[in-house]
Amino acid sequence: MSPVAEVPRSENPYRPSISREGLSPTHPVTATDEYGDRREVHIAGESPLTLYVDEREIVTLMTLGTHPEALALGYLRTQRFIESLDRIRSVVVDWKTESVKVTTWNGVDGWDEKLKKRIVTTGCGQGTVFSCTLDSIYESRLPEVTIRQSTVYGLLDSIRKHNEIYRRAGAVHGCGLCKDTAVQMFVEDVGRHNAADAIAGYMWLEHMTGADKIFYTTGRLTSEIVMKVAQMGIPILLSRSGVTNMGLELAGELGVTMIARAKGKHFLVYHGQMTFDAQPARLA
Repeated sequence: MSPVAEVPRSENPYRPSISREGLSPTHPVTATDEYGDRREVHIAGESPLTLYVDEREIVTLMTLGTHPEALALGYLRTQRFIESLDRIRSVVVDWKTESVKVTTWNGVDGWDEKLKKRIVTTGCGQGTVFSCTLDSIYESRLPEVTIRQSTVYGLLDSIRKHNEIYRRAGAVHGCGLCKDTAVQMFVEDVGRHNAADAIAGYMWLEHMTGADKIFYTTGRLTSEIVMKVAQMGIPILLSRSGVTNMGLELAGELGVTMIARAKGKHFLVYHGQMTFDAQPARLA
């Protein structure tokens, strides 16, 4: 390792020069509830942030963006790319270019060796999307469909019979391939990306089309999940969790009907059409 260059010192612990470009964590949008009423709700933010170290591209992270500088530093530390803070000269976030640039005092030796072996983790927030996926995702738009409210309720009732691993041990996400109110396949894994990919593989092996299917997930609806469902040709995405702003934007661009916060008789339609044929009684 190259010797560390002379670094300015003070009485306080060393801190690199750092920007302060945190984003608001939520965004207001309009959605339709189970009564067919339009109302304003808030969804989580999601933004790509490409990390560069000394002008070398390392990774693109999907993030709320509330603490981007700390995220970059933490990633470098936990991945053991840089093990001493005083090697870092500056951390600068620029949302116009969706980048965070980390500059070191003396460079970092052995980048090729550090980046040679990568493991795609099962963590909920850190899937992997390759540029070829992004380039091809807009080649086709899903046909517009309308789902019945009664179908949503029937499917949610069917889903309750699954989630076996979650009920027994917790710590997993579940995804289901559904047709009308029937669950054709349900997969649980420690990450929703793994569960979604397993369903995609099953559909591929069985030569199944997705046009008449519904995709259910216990996880939040991020851009990556929307992309996966669109690639399967499935026009309806249903979740008991929330959505992110980029997930919603992509659903609109690709024609994916997005229904989230679905539990019991409650749900919110963020994008797409619904026939309200089973409205619950309004609370007094």
